[in-house]
Amino acid sequence: EDFRVQMAKHPNISPVPLRPHTDQSKDRASKRLSSDSNGTSEGGMGSSTPVELTALEEAFRRFAIHGDTRATGKEMHGKNWSKLCKDCGVIDGKSITLTDVDIVFSKVKKKSCRNITYDEFKTALAELARKKYKEKSGEEAEAEIFKLVEGKSPIISGVTRAVASPTVSRLTDTTKFTGSHKERFDSTGRGKGKAGREDIVDTSGYVSGYKHRGTYEKKVTKQP
Repeated sequence: EDFRVQMAKHPNISPVPLRPHTDQSKDRASKRLSSDSNGTSEGGMGSSTPVELTALEEAFRRFAIHGDTRATGKEMHGKNWSKLCKDCGVIDGKSITLTDVDIVFSKVKKKSCRNITYDEFKTALAELARKKYKEKSGEEAEAEIFKLVEGKSPIISGVTRAVASPTVSRLTDTTKFTGSHKERFDSTGRGKGKAGREDIVDTSGYVSGYKHRGTYEKKVTKQP
């Protein structure tokens, strides 16, 4: 009745019925709510609710972005896969070798891809687990190899130390310096600083490097 009254007051307005909620719109709404609860939404934007990662997935992402600033952490290439197996102790040199790791990587990845996803990563670890822990069942072997990887981070190698070279030693030996360079260091090889760079004029009249300085005065003043 209210609608009829409004239509009577405004006859120029065309009556457009309200669109009912169809099953398709309900499905879209439920899908959006479920994606928001999982930390994602349609269009690729994340919501304010973060998704809690497992220790295994955290290790996967840490190794996936190692050495690559453009990596997103969702895929891992073969070099970082080999490093993960080496740093986490999966490779023991006996039952699991570097060749086994490369073979499994090529087996689980897609033919047209060079990287593996997290699910393919778990499949690869399961393949290695059955070979590494032959005496255990499939689930127990997977649990053991997952423990080796969970929570781990890439090991950064130490800084390379400089090797002492005889050529460098000769060039840095201050006792062998001559001329003005010799005056810049004391007898212990320590630099004199500004004092070693100042030009001190010798007014004694002796030639530089003369070893018998002062002997003439001793001869002249010598008592007969």
